[in-house]
Amino acid sequence: MYTFTKKERLNSKKNISSLFETGTSFFSYPFKVYYHFIEIDDNKSISAVLFSVGKKQFKLAIDRNRVKRLCREAYRLNKSLLIDKLIEKKINIDIAFVYVGKTIPEFKDLEAKMQKVLLQLSAIEQNGKTIT
Repeated sequence: MYTFTKKERLNSKKNISSLFETGTSFFSYPFKVYYHFIEIDDNKSISAVLFSVGKKQFKLAIDRNRVKRLCREAYRLNKSLLIDKLIEKKINIDIAFVYVGKTIPEFKDLEAKMQKVLLQLSAIEQNGKTIT
């Protein structure tokens, strides 16, 4: 369960553009989260995730990559908070985490924020508000 495979990455241009165009979003500092629930598809993983860090916040690529690496690790360790609910409801989700913070975070702080965001996503799904 503590893996982050290539299948779990959101890398199709078509899926990314549809996520940003038709998906829903919310803000939970330091993330702007875009998500889109979709009907279950056996060929696709339960969740597809994208991590983004703006060039305006971090001019150097080394800093952007570090933040993305920290975000991926925090997601990898805590994704079971969301995945278990999705398996229960038989729903897939596409998620984009856009980091909007101004400083490189400490891992423990980022992990706590990621847990909060994943719990918010599972609550949204659980209430059935945005299931399409």
